Amino acid sequence: MRPGIGIIGTGMVGQMCHLANFATNPACRVVAIADLRPDLAAAAAEKFGISRVYATHRELLADSEVSGVVVVTKRRATGPIVLDALNAGRHVLSEKPMAYTTAQATSLVEAAQRQDLVYSIGYMKRHDAGVARAMEELARIRTDQSLGRIVGARGWCFGGSTGGSPDTFVMTGETRPDGLALWQDGPDWMPASIRSGYDGFLNVFSHIINLARYVLGPAPKVAESNIEPSGAARVTLDFSGIACVLELAYGSEGAWCEGLTINFDRGALTIELPPPFAEAEAQIVLDAHGRITPLKRDQSWAFRRQADAFVADIIGQRVPLASGEDSITDIAIAEAIWKRQVSG
Repeated sequence: MRPGIGIIGTGMVGQMCHLANFATNPACRVVAIADLRPDLAAAAAEKFGISRVYATHRELLADSEVSGVVVVTKRRATGPIVLDALNAGRHVLSEKPMAYTTAQATSLVEAAQRQDLVYSIGYMKRHDAGVARAMEELARIRTDQSLGRIVGARGWCFGGSTGGSPDTFVMTGETRPDGLALWQDGPDWMPASIRSGYDGFLNVFSHIINLARYVLGPAPKVAESNIEPSGAARVTLDFSGIACVLELAYGSEGAWCEGLTINFDRGALTIELPPPFAEAEAQIVLDAHGRITPLKRDQSWAFRRQADAFVADIIGQRVPLASGEDSITDIAIAEAIWKRQVSG
């Protein structure tokens, strides 16, 4: 039987990146949506042909035909909504960040484990077909030692135009209400004055941290970090002796600029990530002994592949590529980076 999917949160990302992809997946049914904004919910339901519209996530969770939910809400509302969904026995795909503290994140993972549920976090860049191609190429290079050993890595995210088309979503002029108790937006030791910066760091830069972990190893240590007043940061993660330097800055103009380079003794492999909302794959560039070769890429979209994977994970009871359990580490790394800032 095809899983019944409920979408909680029908703003731009909820529609463009999730509703559009789940609604066209023949392996599932989008049976309901929920949003605190009634006009927006009605407009989204009409656009995507959804018959059931609920005013709150709790009403949606009472629908027996909903077996899995996608949570795309305000970041501080994500944790409590996900916890309600997991306690209600629903599989969850949650936008990132999953939480603000490791304690919050751990409580969500424990709720999923108690009921043996699929709990996936929206690090869609792990699902990018170009990234999958890069992982295959890295496995080959590591096996045949054709470029020698890995000597270091560099990641970057400088922002830019996020891509996407306004034709794929509708919006209304309603205010965005909270409607429930929101989780604390940082650890107890974090001053209130810097929590907005921490929130922005988690929202934008946790993607490249998560991708670096996917490529280089699951649990690096924070070796060095510096956060400027502008929010720009330089962070060095230590992957068992391999240093990965992350250069991070906010930008909204020009082309999107984000990627990861793995350096070897005699070459490098680079993942050039597309704009987050663009229906395009990462470009993979191989430098072998000074010969630069862009690898062939096709036309696919990480958000669509992520949606397909969530449905397949529910059907097959599989561990997600970006599971809640794994993603606790991204919160722990962010906490460690910002604790250095506070204590330094």
